Amino acid sequence: MGSLSAVNGPLHYPIARRDDSVIDDYRGVKVADPYRWLEDPDAEEVKEFVQEQVKLTEGVLKSCDAREKLRNKITKLFDHPRYDAPFKRGDKYFYFHNTGLQAQNVLYVQDSLDGEPGVLLDPNALSEDGTVSLNALSVSEDAKYLAYGLSSSGSDWVTVKVMHVEDKRVEADTLSWVKFSGISWTHDSKGFFYSRYPAPKEGENLDAGTETNSNLYHELYYHFLGTDQSEDILCWRDPENPKYMFGASVTDDGKYLLLYIDESCDPVNKVYYCDMSAFPEGLDGFRGNHLLPFIKLIDNFDAQYIAIANDETLFTFLTNKDAPKYKLVRVDLKEPSIWTDVVPEAAKDVLESACAVNGDQMIVSYLSDVKYVLQVRDLKTGSLLHQLPIDIGTVYGISARRKDSTVFIGFTSFLTPGIIYRNLDTEAPDMKIFREISVAGFDRTEFHVDQLCYLFDWMFFVSSVSRIILTRHLGAVYCIANIRGGGEYGEEWHKAGSLAKKQNCFDDFISAAEYLISTGYTQPSKLCIEGGSNGGLLIGACINQRPDLFGCALAHVGVMDMLRFHKFTIGHAWTSDYGCSDKEEEFHWLIKLMKLLIGMASWQRCWVQLGRVVIDFNVKHSLKLGGIV
Repeated sequence: MGSLSAVNGPLHYPIARRDDSVIDDYRGVKVADPYRWLEDPDAEEVKEFVQEQVKLTEGVLKSCDAREKLRNKITKLFDHPRYDAPFKRGDKYFYFHNTGLQAQNVLYVQDSLDGEPGVLLDPNALSEDGTVSLNALSVSEDAKYLAYGLSSSGSDWVTVKVMHVEDKRVEADTLSWVKFSGISWTHDSKGFFYSRYPAPKEGENLDAGTETNSNLYHELYYHFLGTDQSEDILCWRDPENPKYMFGASVTDDGKYLLLYIDESCDPVNKVYYCDMSAFPEGLDGFRGNHLLPFIKLIDNFDAQYIAIANDETLFTFLTNKDAPKYKLVRVDLKEPSIWTDVVPEAAKDVLESACAVNGDQMIVSYLSDVKYVLQVRDLKTGSLLHQLPIDIGTVYGISARRKDSTVFIGFTSFLTPGIIYRNLDTEAPDMKIFREISVAGFDRTEFHVDQLCYLFDWMFFVSSVSRIILTRHLGAVYCIANIRGGGEYGEEWHKAGSLAKKQNCFDDFISAAEYLISTGYTQPSKLCIEGGSNGGLLIGACINQRPDLFGCALAHVGVMDMLRFHKFTIGHAWTSDYGCSDKEEEFHWLIKLMKLLIGMASWQRCWVQLGRVVIDFNVKHSLKLGGIV
């Protein structure tokens, strides 16, 4: 796709100072960490090192004779309108739209599906340099208010604001120190639940976890509209378990508040609930220091539970309890020890999601050999009513609630820029096209294998990526590997690539590369691989184990310091997937990974990318690897 013909001779990388005095002792095993000083991205020496790296990178990129041509090609390909599936609140519809080259999607509102849409919130206008983005949003039940979260420079720290929908007036409400939080309104539209961390005490680091501190003592709050954050109700906290994270959701009937408790990245959680209709003074009665009276329905971390619907005390959950490929179960809160299957676990397919719609129906989404399968089922009995036709690709959203008779389904693939389907508003539901994205000059029949090959995996623990394509636009074959450690075949598939079995991830990815080469799609010198976050670790390990297979590698914001990742931000939640160096057996797994990544530094065709404020995957991982290089 281009060459660096103007680069004469070897590149002269910035030299990072070694501090050989930093040595950790892991139960008698001495491990040197000479670039510990690079863990502080705000230190002047670190800033200088980064700027030298940036200067070198920009110089190399400027020498690429095809860079501008490639930029123009990609810009042209991106310049087409895109839409997300609409969602309904009150008597209004909301949806995201991008005209083509906007940095961020714009939120629109309309009074009906045929009504004139208007811009409600344009994130592109929130800052001059475009670094403020929309992180979360929730519209009140009566569609009068929009609560939305803003983040700066890619940070996971969020500031929540409130807008009056009718006149787009931004209220004075401002909520800070919000992180890993949803927004869930009570049905009276008086306020909403959200999650946050405690504000730093006077004299403490104001970053409060932005870079190097741990995120601990998550809390659940309720905010009343028109009040200061200091008046918010503290609904739940657990100081005895500082690593717990809390999320809350109000049920569709507005009666119950569900509390989901997580501790790690494993698909397991606790579930508590409280009956808000039983509060004689409503939530006003809890102003003060009284936590909400939650009742513990699930109080252990043995499985995942996600509520799908409820009729009074009768709840339907999606769960992997004794079902690694998931199933739907039902329980009556009055008899919490009795659980019955509604849709049993399938023999082969993974039940990805279920959405209650149209009163007594639900749309369930299966992943069958990494292909989406959609069904309409009876909510009460679980019986199959209709099989919905869908092409090979990704169902990226099912937009509806139980009261809605119209359901919107977002679909995309590498050969389909985007389609939003609409169904269930007829007696025999089908996949009627509500909106289809068109790209000028695009013809899916023209795609074919050509020259370069690009193998990608962005691993985030149990996430599933279900796409593979042969593309002609950039003269390349673009492939995404579905490897063990993901969720494509359920929890057993995930566990087969975690902890002591992490090597299976690398083996699978390497096998995918070998397949592309042996079948003639590409050759090693033209095979580029890429991975981000957890996938950054994957790339680092693979190019060290099989450098002969790859011509180029891109590692984005990777987890590279396997012995110390749990000490920073939310890294403690990843120990369920990697292990922890504080435990002797797991230390020996992790030190092997460290040796692989250090070996990566001697490989000359690797691009390590870091983000200044990518909070989850701390910047210090890539900085320390850069120091080794």
